[in-house]
Amino acid sequence: MLIPGQKKKEVFMEIRVQAINFDASEQLEAFIQKKVPKLQKFYDDIISAEINLKVIKPESAKNKKAGILLNIRHGECFAEKESDTFEEAIDECIKALEKQLAKTKEKIKAK
Repeated sequence: MLIPGQKKKEVFMEIRVQAINFDASEQLEAFIQKKVPKLQKFYDDIISAEINLKVIKPESAKNKKAGILLNIRHGECFAEKESDTFEEAIDECIKALEKQLAKTKEKIKAK
């Protein structure tokens, strides 16, 4: 609980990006570093995020796969999505994780 006049402490989560069989661009890395920390709005106790990126069947549509594993104080949350771009796949993962984090937070409040 915050005391009036006290600032909420900044919590920095560790973000690790693993690009499997390719090198992620600086632009993609920057996109991930910008988007993933926003999950802390939904749940304060995120310890780290592991992002795995993979190209599946280069000649097909929706061939970019992104998986995000969040290590949180009360367990883990995971989402994996496939899309035409890594950015779209990451956005979809983040939407799924927002829902998971909201449910986790509700379960903890209910205890």
